[in-house]
Amino acid sequence: MAAKTKKVRVKSKVWLEDRQGRIIFGLGRMRILRAIQKCGSLNAAAKDLKMSYRAVWGKIKVTEDALGKPLLVKSQGGSAGGGSTLTPYAHTLMERYLALSRIVDTQADDLFESGFLDPR
Repeated sequence: MAAKTKKVRVKSKVWLEDRQGRIIFGLGRMRILRAIQKCGSLNAAAKDLKMSYRAVWGKIKVTEDALGKPLLVKSQGGSAGGGSTLTPYAHTLMERYLALSRIVDTQADDLFESGFLDPR
């Protein structure tokens, strides 16, 4: 690596959006799903993320509506309270998103390291 490129690095972000430019899935949605998985409920995940329940639910709903598949299985309250778990589709979406992000990062790193700043 040339001395110049040691001071500069390439960064990239990957997200899915609809044709109107609304974000459908990205790092934020990934964090929400991970928090639901960890906390066991939408409400607990919202608190953990320091977000409102409405904001977390709204983001999940936009994603579910756009993709046409549920991300959560919700159980009703009661004495033990309600909860949410991720659907198999949500797990697959997370795995595929991470795989896509790794590919983009690797390709960007490879292009950058191949002399991006010093084309010949």
